[in-house]
Amino acid sequence: YYKLVTNVIRKKCPLAMGLEDIAPLVRTVEEIPEPITTVIKGNIPSWINGSFLRNGPGKFEFGKDNFNHWFDGMALMHRFYIHDGEVTYSSRFLRSDSYVRNSEKDRIVVCEFGTMAMPDPCKNFFSRFLSRFKIPKATDNASVNFVKYKGDYYVSTETNYMRRVDPQSLETKEKVDWSEYIAVNSATAHPHYDREGASYNMGNSYGKGGFFYNIIRVPPPEKVAGEDKADFSGAQVLCSIPASDSRKPSYYHSFAMSENYVVFIEQPIKLDLLKFMLFRIQGKSFDKVMTWEPQYDTIFHVVHRHTGEQSKVKYSAPPMFTLHQINAYEDKGFLVMDMCCGDDGDVIGDFTLENLRRGPGEEMDKFYNSMCRNLPRRYVLPLTVTDDTPSDQNLVTLPFCQATAVKTGCGKVLCTHEELYDEELFQYGGLEFPQINYAHYNARPYRYYYACGFGHLFSDSLLKMDLETKKLKAWRHPGLFPSEPVFVPAPNATEEDDGVVMSIIITPRTEKSTFLLVLDAKTFTELGRAEVPVNIPFGTHGVFNEKQ
Repeated sequence: YYKLVTNVIRKKCPLAMGLEDIAPLVRTVEEIPEPITTVIKGNIPSWINGSFLRNGPGKFEFGKDNFNHWFDGMALMHRFYIHDGEVTYSSRFLRSDSYVRNSEKDRIVVCEFGTMAMPDPCKNFFSRFLSRFKIPKATDNASVNFVKYKGDYYVSTETNYMRRVDPQSLETKEKVDWSEYIAVNSATAHPHYDREGASYNMGNSYGKGGFFYNIIRVPPPEKVAGEDKADFSGAQVLCSIPASDSRKPSYYHSFAMSENYVVFIEQPIKLDLLKFMLFRIQGKSFDKVMTWEPQYDTIFHVVHRHTGEQSKVKYSAPPMFTLHQINAYEDKGFLVMDMCCGDDGDVIGDFTLENLRRGPGEEMDKFYNSMCRNLPRRYVLPLTVTDDTPSDQNLVTLPFCQATAVKTGCGKVLCTHEELYDEELFQYGGLEFPQINYAHYNARPYRYYYACGFGHLFSDSLLKMDLETKKLKAWRHPGLFPSEPVFVPAPNATEEDDGVVMSIIITPRTEKSTFLLVLDAKTFTELGRAEVPVNIPFGTHGVFNEKQ
């Protein structure tokens, strides 16, 4: 099934020819700890006051040792400070234990996602041999996102470690270990937030009882004024969901949350725990234990956000993989979930630095054309399924939805998705890094979302999608590669798309030609840009902090 779907989508997408070299977008750069001014072209609205914070890999080697995968680069934090139409820029490497230890030894001594640290060559043979049998500690190289807990900012990755940071100076503060507060061994870099200020996340745990996916809740801020320390008091596990196969749990990057429910998506990207135990001995990195296994269905685990009670209904769908959710909300007894999906989960392991640094030519084009395209989909889960619910008929009655849900047995519902796009999207290579007007429309019915189009291995366009018409607006210029778009609502906004979309634009064509782009979210036309004479590598995620 998934091969058929993937081949159909690939045929609809135009084949790339003559893709340009993007190696300059994945090279080490210098940090800029003191803010520097930018050159403003056009107009940056004066009502935008705050910091656009970005995260991502920024250092790809130590001494003679080179990282293998894009995810492995050391975290580099960026800050564009916007005030009264002016913009300054600064950046700092996260002083993680990984960064400090690698710097002190001038070689890679901490294992990352796709890079195995080699034993110390100064040790004798016996010591080096024994070191292969030690399970490596998880990295604290938090290069994925800026997240917020109890009013404080942290940078995070997908291990059990985060780092608190100062959002103004980008100073690295204390390391936080999730396992010291609750019984989890990792957490995602994509928490959700409710309107009361509480944060929700997902984390793994494993032991004699098996492997579990845990829903975490961190309460709203209650910190005493003047305190300057991490505060996770009151954090709790709302629900522990047993893995369908405890020997092969699923990898996940995010989850969905509506007003009353958290949905964990157990997908067919599997972690082979036996391989995980042996990978250190074999000298293999973590990415080698992840496998795409489409013989498994996708399972949607629905948990009530306020009680922690798990639905007795088993919702499933044909195999797919998803990294990022767009939005989820409830409507007339249904849970509507929108997300970016693909049909070939091997793609995560493909983003090695060797692949990204391929020179322009036939090999680059062939590699890009072989990859699946991530596309927006909608799944609809009926929340009132009982023993009396009829089988073998579509239960979805929302007039605007083409997704289906069919009861196939006692407590079992099979879901098929609706495509949330017009075929014009194929001209942009599909999309990823979706963002919405989160402050006002998260977990609520909405119309617009913003994303990156992927006409190259890295995003080469910005897109605005209209869910009512499935039409898009695009910002695309040859040689310019935008970051994830972040929506900032205008003061006293009365419409969903009243505000701006911000993105960092980088190019491999010209040295030190980066700029912050500000688009009018309604028309998706440029309002202004802030040019900064620095090189910035292609990054991951960011946020707008209106208080700083």
